[in-house]
Amino acid sequence: MCPGSFDPVTNGHLDIIGRASRLFDEVIVGVLINQSKTGLFSEDERIDMLGEVIQGYDNVRVLTFRGLLVDFCRAQEAGVVVKGLRAVSDFDYELQMAQMNIGLAGVETLFMPTNPLYSFLSSSLVKEVAKWGGDVSPHVPDLVAVRLRERLGPPPS
Repeated sequence: MCPGSFDPVTNGHLDIIGRASRLFDEVIVGVLINQSKTGLFSEDERIDMLGEVIQGYDNVRVLTFRGLLVDFCRAQEAGVVVKGLRAVSDFDYELQMAQMNIGLAGVETLFMPTNPLYSFLSSSLVKEVAKWGGDVSPHVPDLVAVRLRERLGPPPS
């Protein structure tokens, strides 16, 4: 299981998904639907973008979930959550989540160090840079760069 909001999917996300697909027979990309947050892209748009950018992986599928990740993992019979770590600060939070997940449902967590090319990258940063007209094309799939520009319009003057 590779969970996240993927609003939008970045090359860092794809790196982790691709590496996980080489380790496991099947990988589920779990798109968290948090109704208390309004994302830049709708649930359907995020699913569509992910579906297009993972087409090269025969053993990866995209599903959505609400609520606890461990409940979703149990329903999908996924025993391992794969998380990318960019920095030590990620580890502090993710370790707590991993310990809770193992305690709640016996779901293991595999931490993957992020490729150094993506160590600074986050969806939030991509959206902020794109909002101000910066070129995010090196950091996201081409499809996502186009959708960001369509959604955000020209940079403010």
